[in-house]
Amino acid sequence: MNTRAEHKPVVAVLTVHDEGQFFKGNQRNFRDIFETGTKMGYQVYIVTVRDLKLASETVKGYIFNKDSETWEVRDFPQPQVIYNRIPNRTYELKASVRTKLDEISHASGIELYNPGFFNKWELFKWLRTSETTRKLVPATKRLSNLSSLGKMLSVYPYLYLKPENGKAGKGIMILKYRPNHLMAYRLTIQHDKKSVTYRSVSLSRLWRRIRREAGASPYIIQQGIELATYQKKPFDLRLLVQKNARGFWSVTGVGARLAGKGSITTHVPRGGSIEDPFKLLSALFGPENSTEMLNKIKSTAVQIARQIERGSSLSHGEMSMDLGVDTNGILWFFEANAKPMKFDEPEIRQKSLRRIFQYSSYLAGRMRL
Repeated sequence: MNTRAEHKPVVAVLTVHDEGQFFKGNQRNFRDIFETGTKMGYQVYIVTVRDLKLASETVKGYIFNKDSETWEVRDFPQPQVIYNRIPNRTYELKASVRTKLDEISHASGIELYNPGFFNKWELFKWLRTSETTRKLVPATKRLSNLSSLGKMLSVYPYLYLKPENGKAGKGIMILKYRPNHLMAYRLTIQHDKKSVTYRSVSLSRLWRRIRREAGASPYIIQQGIELATYQKKPFDLRLLVQKNARGFWSVTGVGARLAGKGSITTHVPRGGSIEDPFKLLSALFGPENSTEMLNKIKSTAVQIARQIERGSSLSHGEMSMDLGVDTNGILWFFEANAKPMKFDEPEIRQKSLRRIFQYSSYLAGRMRL
């Protein structure tokens, strides 16, 4: 009999306190996590960093009451698994939060599910240390000064400028150099669902605009990839990779995102649309090649997840990633997120919620070995 599979740990979903609405973060997401875990027979609750007192016998947490459509405060037993859903880097970098996460990682009888957010520069550094994943990463440098930007542009006349700690396409810029044009330099900046383009005869003029846009945020410069298009719109692939009930990385689902009109990214909040990856790939490469391609994409995503985990020297339980296929059918890695946002595809969404608890059981079972 497999006792590990039967053991159902107490799972606490960690976030931060909010004076206005109990706790911060995506309330709908927390509700979905709570309801899925409860249906699967787990004791699950939401807890804030402030209320998680590891030395206490009980913990003050929140559960969702369907009848009153609101969150209720109750006392719960100490969790065996803590699922880190602190909503953003600003909160996660606070001293009180860092101290608490450190306490959790050293506490006996508690497993931490996900240590924290990724930094884009670190991600690319980790992936470049493996021969398998190195070829998937576009040429990437830190944006330090005008001279280094100019050098990069002379090698790659199409560049992406991205904030190291960006999310959902926010703050992304595109820089293009077209030597045959009078206004040879063109900078496109993404603003919500539309983009604004500036043209200039010199890069130094655009540099002032880039600095103003970037502000104090550290940026990376990345080789632009001519993505495959569908109906003249570029698309990329969004994958969710999670650890399963046996503790192995596995692809939960693959979605496709088609860029919106006038948008430089495929993100849905910026006008992108949700599409079927097989449909888009088949339109370009034919159905047979697309099946093969999707299998390759899935196995590559698992390789990437393993390498990120190896590079970070920390144990992760899930990540979403953006991969792109260029016009020649070559696969590229663009981004990974340690705290995936909700996938809109219902099948991926449901499977992802169940996997949170399946992996939690694995973590708890591992503690008892």
